[in-house]
Amino acid sequence: MNKYYILNLDPQATHEWDRCVLRNPITGGRPDLNEEVAQVINAEAGSYLIKVSLQIEVLEQSLATGRKTVELPAGKNPTMMTKQRLAS
Repeated sequence: MNKYYILNLDPQATHEWDRCVLRNPITGGRPDLNEEVAQVINAEAGSYLIKVSLQIEVLEQSLATGRKTVELPAGKNPTMMTKQRLAS
């Protein structure tokens, strides 16, 4: 069974739990690995000695950049739309 996740590593994140984040690429939710193991054994009650093999293959890599802002080209200012009130 193959599962696909997006792994985001940010060693400089403010919170420890944001330094290594595993997410579902479609829903963005964090996977519950306990639930996935339970599904494999059909969630039958009992105690199990299990072997979990983890094989990772990087399919695509996007390196983090220092900037998180977008700069507009010089001389081009965004236009603002204004609402006009109609006289009654």
